[in-house]
Parts: sequence; C-alpha cells; structure tokens
Amino acid sequence: MSQAADFIDLHSDYMSLIFDCRRGTPCILYFGKRLNQQSNHRMLEVLSTRQEPKCALAEEVPISLSPCLGNGFTGSPGITLNNTANAWSVGASLVDIKQTAPNEVCFISEDRVRGIEVNHQITLDLSSHVVIANTLVRNLSQQPLTVTDCAAPTFAIPDHVTKVLSFEGRWALEFQQSTIDLFLGAYVRENRKGKTSHDNFPGVLVHDEFANESQGECYGFHLGWSGNHRTRVELLPEQRTYVQMGELLGGEEIQLKQGESYQSPNLYVSYSANGFGELSHHFHTYVRQNLRRSEYTTNSRPVFYNTWEGIYFDHNLETMKQLADITASVGAQRFVLDDGWFKGRNSDTTSLGDWTVDEKVYPQGLSPIIDYVKLQGMEFGIWFEPEMVNPDSDLYRAHPEWVLSSEGNPQIMFRNQLVLDLTRQEVSDYLFSKISAVLSAYPDIVFIKWDMNRDINHTGNANGKSAIHLQTKAVYALIARVKSAHPHVEIESCSSGGGRIDYGILAHTDRVWTSDSNDALDRLSIQRGASFFFPLELLGSHVGPRDCHITGRRISMDTRIAVALFASMGMEMDPRELTSEDKDKLKAGVELYKAHRGLIHSGRHHRLDSNENSIDYGVVSHCKTQALFAYNHVLESRRTQPKRYRFVGLVKNYEYRFNLVWPTSLKEYSPSILSKIENQTFSGEVLMQYGMQLPITFVQTSLIFKLHKV
Repeated sequence: MSQAADFIDLHSDYMSLIFDCRRGTPCILYFGKRLNQQSNHRMLEVLSTRQEPKCALAEEVPISLSPCLGNGFTGSPGITLNNTANAWSVGASLVDIKQTAPNEVCFISEDRVRGIEVNHQITLDLSSHVVIANTLVRNLSQQPLTVTDCAAPTFAIPDHVTKVLSFEGRWALEFQQSTIDLFLGAYVRENRKGKTSHDNFPGVLVHDEFANESQGECYGFHLGWSGNHRTRVELLPEQRTYVQMGELLGGEEIQLKQGESYQSPNLYVSYSANGFGELSHHFHTYVRQNLRRSEYTTNSRPVFYNTWEGIYFDHNLETMKQLADITASVGAQRFVLDDGWFKGRNSDTTSLGDWTVDEKVYPQGLSPIIDYVKLQGMEFGIWFEPEMVNPDSDLYRAHPEWVLSSEGNPQIMFRNQLVLDLTRQEVSDYLFSKISAVLSAYPDIVFIKWDMNRDINHTGNANGKSAIHLQTKAVYALIARVKSAHPHVEIESCSSGGGRIDYGILAHTDRVWTSDSNDALDRLSIQRGASFFFPLELLGSHVGPRDCHITGRRISMDTRIAVALFASMGMEMDPRELTSEDKDKLKAGVELYKAHRGLIHSGRHHRLDSNENSIDYGVVSHCKTQALFAYNHVLESRRTQPKRYRFVGLVKNYEYRFNLVWPTSLKEYSPSILSKIENQTFSGEVLMQYGMQLPITFVQTSLIFKLHKV
C-alpha cells in the first residue's frame, strides 16, 4: 500500500512509535509507552510546539531519520555523500510512504537535484517489542557516488533521558558496564578493529536518572554488525537528544554506480518503562524467536568439553582418549578438539591456513578419536580459524598476495598472524573447499568453533581499497555457505573470546564464546554485561582450571560450576588433574545443569540490582511456577551481616517451596538460616518484598536457590 500522511503510527501492545512527516522529512515524534486511543496526533502536535529562540533559527531543523547538511542540520549528519558535483549537500524530501502491514513502514525520500534516493525501513516486532530499522541510499544519477557515512535511522529521544550506559572492556574482560551523565555535546564511540571488538561493543542504553533493573524508563540500541561501527549520543544546545549508530566506513569503501545502493546494518531498538530487566527481556525474546535456529529446544544445548586449556598444542590419540574417558564420566555431551589438529600446528607461530589433518599426530586421521568419543556417548566438534594465515604456512608461501594489506606499509604482526582477503573469491573458495573437505571426510563432526584472533590493522584488498565492509559480508557469506553444505553442523562465533558477538554474526551462528577468561569471578561481570542483549543459552561458559590460566586466581570448584551453570555450560581444563572430590562435584553440577537446562534456556532472566558485595541473578519460568536464583559473594562486606536477598519476578500470592540446590555441601562456622529454611514454603509476596536474610559466607561462595510453586 502506498500512502501519503502527516503521521504514521506503529504500535505493539506495549509501546508506540509515531513518525511526523509534515515537514518533508520523516522524524520520530513519539517513542515510548503505548498510547491509548484518547491520545491523538493533534495533542502531540500542540504539546510539542516550540517557539523561535533568541539568536537562533526561525524554524528548528527536525531530527529526521537521516538528518543531513542539505536540511540545515548542525548535529551529526545521518548521511554523508560525495561525488564530483554537489552530493555533499544532499537533502532528500519525502515522496512516498509504503505501509504493507500495520507494524511495518518504508519512507521513501528523494533529492531530485542530486539524483539520490533514501529509504528508511522500520519494523516493530509485535511479540518482542523490538524495532528493526535500516537506511538505504540509492544512486539515481549517472555520476559515481561515494558513501562516506550512512547511519541506520536516527532516533530522537525524550529530554528526561539523561544517562548513557555503555559496554566496554578488553580481551578476557569484555562487556564491562560504564555509565555517564549526558552532557552538552556528543558521546561518541568508534571501533576500527575490523570486527565487533572487545573494547567497544555496538550497543548502548540511555535512561532516566532513577532507572535500575526493575524501574525507570530506558531505551536500548544495538547495531547488528560485525565490522567497524560508530555510536553517537548527542545533546544539542536547544535541549534535544538523539542516538545515531551505523557502520564506520573507510575511505571510498562504498562507491555506487547508477542504480546501485548501500543499506546500513540493522539497528535493533527497544524501550522499557520498568527498568533494564524488562528491556533485556524484549531483546532476548527477539533473539529466541528470530535469530536462534528453530530446531533448538530448551534441552538441546549439550554440555561441552573443550580441549584448549587442558592440553593446548600437546595432541596425541592416547591423550585424547584419556580426556574423553574422564569428561564423559562427569557428564560431558560434546567433545571439541581445539587448535593443534592440523598439519604442522605445534604452536601459534605456524600452519594457519593449511587445513588438513596432521598425519604425524593423527596417522589414521581423526576417525579413531571421533569413533572413541562417540563410544563414550559424546558428539564431536572441531576448531577452525579460517580468516587468518601464518606467514610460516604452505598457504602463505604459495599465495602471499592473498592477505589484506596497504601498499608501502609494513604488516603489523598480531599473534603471528595476517588476515586473509576474503573479498577475493578465490580465497573464499579455497577456505570453503578446505573446511568442507574436513566435514565431508568426517560427517560425525557436528560443531565448529569458528575463531578469529586478531584485529585488522591493514584493510586494503586486491583493488587497493579499504575492505572491512566487504570482508565482513564475505565472512557472513562463507559461514552461510558452510552451513548450507553441512546443515547439521552448529557454529560458534569466537574472536579471542567476545570480540565478535553481535546480532549480525548471530544470524549465521548458534553459540558465542563469551570470553577467553574462564575465571569465574571475572565471568560474573562479563556474563552480566552480555545478558543485556543476549539470552543465556547462547553464552558459552566453561568450568575452567583450578588456577585460572589468565588471572592466576584459584577459585573453588563449587563456584566455577555455579557461574557456568547459568549459560551454555561446558568444561575446559585438564581433567586428569581433577581430584576425586572435584570429579564428584563436577558430575553433580552437570546433573544439576541438565535437570534445569530447560528453565535456564527458556525462562526470563532477571539481573538483581548490583551491590558492592555480590553479583546476583535468577531465571523464572514463563508460568512463574519455578525459578533458580544465584547469590555470588565476591567482596567482603563492611558490615557484620549481609543484606537480605530479595527475589524478583514471582507471583505474590503463589506459595513457593525453597531449596538450596548448590553447593551440595556448605561448611558454616555457626548455624544459619539455611538450617531452617530448607523445604519451607513462602509466599511470593514475602520473598520479593521482605526478602531472605543471607547467611554469612566466605568470599567467592556461590549459592543457588530453587523455588517451586506448591
């Protein structure tokens, strides 16, 4: 349906998104809690009346979906274009509105002087209350057109939203939260790592002063893109605020001939009137319904064993059999052969790109270990790092020209690797043939850990052009090609841990490796931050070695299990070093996970508001008849008693039976509430409003409580 209108409304049961089209360029008039039928456009129009201020524009330039220089906008342009004429001053005007469904709209604008078309596609997902938005620029003229910037649609936000919550970090400490007050000017984060990055996740929350996990208004924004990106939150002098996110393009990456177009990555946006927890629930619902493969059920995520921190490059068949014996005995369901299985790969200095089984290590190929793993009742997975190459490799010696580079500039080494140029079709074809040959030779391989272990510092392709945009698209295409040829194979996105986790890569993969750190205490904050946008069942989390290989910290088996349990659980250590007590605990923890995996992977995740002493969360079933909650004591309290633990998400007039389900035994120096509360019943009301007095525990203690409706 094609129509012209002053206002366009998109409504779900929870929220409303209203566009104002009266001034020739579409902009957001209202975005927030669902408006009822009594609240009409006239009311919004009148209430938004702004007068001409002193020493300023007589008519305020709207914050349109793509504000541009040609419209007179003095904030950040949503679109920046160049050609040999005047494309720099593009100012498209609305020419058509197509609304094919009540929850979808496409705004079509043109700058007929410059021969440029701009489309904004907006969809409001009715079940998750997530908005999916993108911007498309098409060149209608005969002159070539360079796209310097083309952000996803710009969202104007209310002026009572004054705080910015972002996610930053580093290798092995991703998804750390950072909050600042909005200020006059722009909060800008830019990523040029060539991948989503550890330090600058493409997601941001903006919220009112009093928002927390359970109250306050907040808006969440996430750019589904696995390459370079920019996030901008700006407060203008005239007291208007907007959020703008998009791909960060390199010089002349996008050049359009007549009729060609560029479309921004999708921007995923949602709103909550009841705090961050509800906002995350919206995003989790969208991912589960639209990005998670439909064949997954809540109980289908297996318990992993990954060989990496167990043996690193020390591969041999007998060792693998020993690892398989022990891990199967404690409940592992999938055995993943990590780095070190292919030709000449005895360290990280050599052989990346030579994707054939090392006959010196595995003279009969991988069949003996795969068959042995299957006899122990486990599935088999394998590690690849397709996008990288070692200079010390047969592939590089044969094709040194196959790497991304820039003429005249020496390569910068990073983990002894260079980056293959996947924009060359022959490179993608080579990688597909090698990966597919392994999967075809060993059809029992059901899982790939797809790694990517370096930043992209020199981004030039064979044509001498910066190629991060095309490289990212080529990665997506290669993964899709592998999955099309081998649809039974699941793929995990790993990039030195959490360096490539976003909705763009998630559209092609089935699990993400949240962090290379298996330190349970660090994992608490890492997984907490990741959970703002990603449901627990996608977040790989492993019970690591007793002494963490990255931090050196020693953490009890009980706590390592408790942290890994609220995710896609696995284990990653040398199991031959486990004591009999540790084996018993690990087996019990895996059994607990399997018994509650359906709840953890389908229920509503609740982060409890942070305090300085513990990091706490829970999962409540959708019918609210059962729940698991975790108390993770991380810092010694300044007081003699901890605070009460207040549960959330329950039904106040239900009665719940209380059980401590982890750890299986707890040493206490004096009797605590735990000796009285076990198997007792309590109303949801008192559990939420009054709360439970916590016991005094040692630092690094994790307790898991189960609630079940009587």
